[in-house]
Amino acid sequence: MEHIYDVIIIGGGPGGYTAALYTARAGLDMLLLEKLSAGGQMALTSQIDNYPGFENGVDGFELAEKMQAGAERFGAKTELAEVYSVKLEGKIKEIDTSEGVFYGKTVVISTGASPRELGLEKEQQLVGRGVNYCAACDGMFYRGKTVVVVGGGNSAAADAMLLSRICEKVIIVHRRDTLRATKIYHEPLMQAENVEFCWDSVLTELQYDDKFTGVRLKNVKTGEETDLPCDGVFISVGRKPVTEFLAGQLELDQAGYILADESTRTNLAGVFAVGDVRTKVLRQVVTAVADGAMASHYIDEYLAEQM
Repeated sequence: MEHIYDVIIIGGGPGGYTAALYTARAGLDMLLLEKLSAGGQMALTSQIDNYPGFENGVDGFELAEKMQAGAERFGAKTELAEVYSVKLEGKIKEIDTSEGVFYGKTVVISTGASPRELGLEKEQQLVGRGVNYCAACDGMFYRGKTVVVVGGGNSAAADAMLLSRICEKVIIVHRRDTLRATKIYHEPLMQAENVEFCWDSVLTELQYDDKFTGVRLKNVKTGEETDLPCDGVFISVGRKPVTEFLAGQLELDQAGYILADESTRTNLAGVFAVGDVRTKVLRQVVTAVADGAMASHYIDEYLAEQM
């Protein structure tokens, strides 16, 4: 007989390890599957200032290790494995991974979402050293400085609004001649004295010496290239949820996020989605943690109904 876990959690970000903490502490037989290491996107952030309880901020990797250790204190088990495919219908769920097949009565999907990159040379190497993807996470490091925001959708407009209250100057670079963001953002951005626009432009190069110095822009209509000095760039061209392995088994929205409300329940019984991978307004560490706790409540409820 194959071992059947009460709970299998896919993804070891803050939502996944909070679900692990709560379910392990409740005495459930659980397993967390993580491809690389604890933390997900959080582990790539060198300084998190908006997670409660750390008055001087905390390193994302350090916080991830603490979350894992806290869950394992109550018996949470972690298996380093890449998930290839899943079968989520029925009472017993099947997870096919690089370390074999695992079975569970319930599944929590906590695979997160990664920022869409521009694909520029040295982009990855400069993350946290001039290149950023989250204004709410990293905007405070640019207080009184000049930053560029790349994008024209709602996320870019929201980032620009937030940064305009922190930075000396915010320059929005967009490949079109008007924002794609909803109208509610247009007037405040147009009226902000420290917000400028570079229309019909794309970012083609990240410039750095000993430190980040600026960007090179190309006008898509004229082909003209210009250098724009700045202290940092925020790339806000969307995020990509990690849901490819689901193979159409769960309902997703148009952007590929799992349709799940604040209960974290999906369209399939016994399957839950927490953190950045589900549809939600705010994607932050603190909201992912809340999702993990909420999922544990409904897992208890679901398992009780199956007895």
